[in-house]
Amino acid sequence: MYDNICKFLVESFPEDFASWLLGEAIPLTTLTPSELSLEPIRADALILLSSSEVVLHLEFQTKPDETMPFRMLDYRVRVYRRFPEKQMRQVVIYLKPSTSELVQQNVFAIPNTRHQFEVIRLWEIPTEQLLQSSGLWPLAVLSQTDNPVDILQDIGQKIDSLDNPRQQSNIAASTAILAGLLLEEEVIQTILRSEIMRESVIYQRIESEGIRKGKAEGKAEGKAEGRQEEGISLILRLLKRRFGTIPTEIEAKIHKLSIEKLEELGEALLDFQSEQDLINWFEN
Repeated sequence: MYDNICKFLVESFPEDFASWLLGEAIPLTTLTPSELSLEPIRADALILLSSSEVVLHLEFQTKPDETMPFRMLDYRVRVYRRFPEKQMRQVVIYLKPSTSELVQQNVFAIPNTRHQFEVIRLWEIPTEQLLQSSGLWPLAVLSQTDNPVDILQDIGQKIDSLDNPRQQSNIAASTAILAGLLLEEEVIQTILRSEIMRESVIYQRIESEGIRKGKAEGKAEGKAEGRQEEGISLILRLLKRRFGTIPTEIEAKIHKLSIEKLEELGEALLDFQSEQDLINWFEN
């Protein structure tokens, strides 16, 4: 989920990330893994942006990964094979604080081969850096601060000042989801207005994928009861984010739904515009 949010931000605000990481707001376009001829190691975590002179390779991580150094070397070689004339900047961005030595690693080394890349640990980055551009605001809560709640409130005010409704909803949704790495959902909901996020494409997509993922993981474990409880929990969280509160009688009906019906509701509620649509769904 967090990988998708970060990819969405980078692809939606490439110049903001270019200014932050490259020091220049140069135009960047998305480079798909298929253009490198070989299958990617982890396409879900990979972000490649390209200009006429440079390829920017980003990997966002919530947890340490011992395979990261090799992955960075692997992609450097792939990009060189395809674009030998272009420079390449590779940056691993860790989102969540960790004391693991793995988050310090920025070198892959074996006999006669050494490759170096950059590592950013967001919790060490001054908040002011990430408040300069709207595309970076969602990351600011995870930056170097003793009070992420204050930062979230500041971001909420900045979001309210945006003129573009779609940009407003997408940044609010991205901020809410990433803030969930540090803050309780109730705290986030009191600061970021849920109605702003209703129209966010990424918010709806992530929630929908979360419901499907919950079912898939449940199937793999073969625990029908666990799958149903997880599906109910996901549906209730999404509805509370969408409408704030849920009528008691509707919540009781949700607890009685089968896995299949929970899936149907999860897909249907992406089109709900009001609480009445939810009530009508149960009546039909």
